[in-house]
Amino acid sequence: MAGSDLKVTRVAHRDAEFWKLDFAYDAKKVAAVKKLPGARWSKTHNTWLVAPTPMNGKKLRTIFQLPDTPPSVVQVEMTRFKEYLEAKRMSPNTVKSYVEALRIFLTFFQHATPADITDADAQHFFHEYAHRGDISISYQRLIVNAVKHYYERMENRKLNIEKLVLPRKPKQLPNVLSKEEVQQLLRALDNIKHKAMLCLIYSCGLRRSELINLRFEHVDSQRGILIIKQAKGRKDRIAPLPKFMVEMLRNYYKEYRPQQWLFEGQRAGEQYSEQSLQSVFKQALAKSGVKKPATLHWLRHSYATHLLEGGTDLRYIQELLGHQSSKTTEIYTHVSTKKLTDIKSPIEGMDI
Repeated sequence: MAGSDLKVTRVAHRDAEFWKLDFAYDAKKVAAVKKLPGARWSKTHNTWLVAPTPMNGKKLRTIFQLPDTPPSVVQVEMTRFKEYLEAKRMSPNTVKSYVEALRIFLTFFQHATPADITDADAQHFFHEYAHRGDISISYQRLIVNAVKHYYERMENRKLNIEKLVLPRKPKQLPNVLSKEEVQQLLRALDNIKHKAMLCLIYSCGLRRSELINLRFEHVDSQRGILIIKQAKGRKDRIAPLPKFMVEMLRNYYKEYRPQQWLFEGQRAGEQYSEQSLQSVFKQALAKSGVKKPATLHWLRHSYATHLLEGGTDLRYIQELLGHQSSKTTEIYTHVSTKKLTDIKSPIEGMDI
C-alpha cells in the first residue's frame, strides 16, 4: 500500500479466509500483531495471517500508523461505475453484475484505494480469489471483464491482466424439451394470461426479458410478426407470429385489457416481473408431469432446436434468436435429432 510498509491481501488458508500481512520486520509490530484475534504464523505464506474482521482492521491501522480509509470508498466507486454503465445504456442485469464484481474486487484490498492497486495486486486477487474453485468459470470471466472495464474507463489506465490463465468454458449442450413435452407443459395452464406468456416465449423463441418488455403495438397481426425492440445487444428484430397466437393474444386482451405493457402485473400499468414469470413456469411444469429439471430458458432452446429439425436454415434461426455470431446458433446442431436418427449403428443387421 502506498505510504505504508504494510500490504494486506486476502488469502484462503486451511478452509478459512485470512488477511496476509506483508511488512518489514519490526519486533514491536510483530509483538502487537501476535496479540490480534486469530493471528498465526504461516509457513506456507511465510508471513503472519490474521482474521479479516473490522476490529483487526482498526488495530492494524493503529499498529502501522495508517490513515483511516473511509468505508465509503468502495461504495463511492460502485456508484460512479454504476452511473457510467447506465449512461452507456447497458442492460440492468449487466450493470448489476459488473458493479457487484467491482465490489468483490475492491473489498479484497482492505487497505488500498483503487489507485493503489497494482498489476501484481490484481494478479494476486485472481489467483487467490477467482481461482479458488467455488465460483463458476463464467463468473470468473465476468469479474475480469468488469475490472478491466472499470480501470480503463474510470481510472484511465490499463491493468496488465491480459495474461491471466482462466479455465476454458466447458462446452455444454443446450437443454431441450421434445415437442410432446412442450405441448404437455403448455396444456397444463388454464389461465389465459399465463398460457399466452409461455406460448409466446416458445412460439417466437423469446428471452424472458424480451417478453416482459413487449407492448401491444409490438404485435403486428396484419403482417403476422412480433417486433422485439432493443433486445440483447440493443438490437431490434422480428419473429413470425403464428395465427393461433394472434387469436390467443386477442382473447387475452379482451379479458385483461392491459394499459401499457403487453403483460402487466396485478396493478394496471405495472410491468410483469421476471420472478412472477418464473413462478408461472414452475407451476406449469409441476402440473404437466414433465420430469425433466426444465427452466424457462429451455423453451427458447426448444424453439430453436425444433425449427432446425423442421428444416429451417441455421442462418434464419440465428436472425430469429438475435444471435450476433453464427457460432452461438450452431450449438443447436449438436442436440437436433434430425440427422442423428438417420445414422445407423454398425450393430444393426447383425445376427447376434
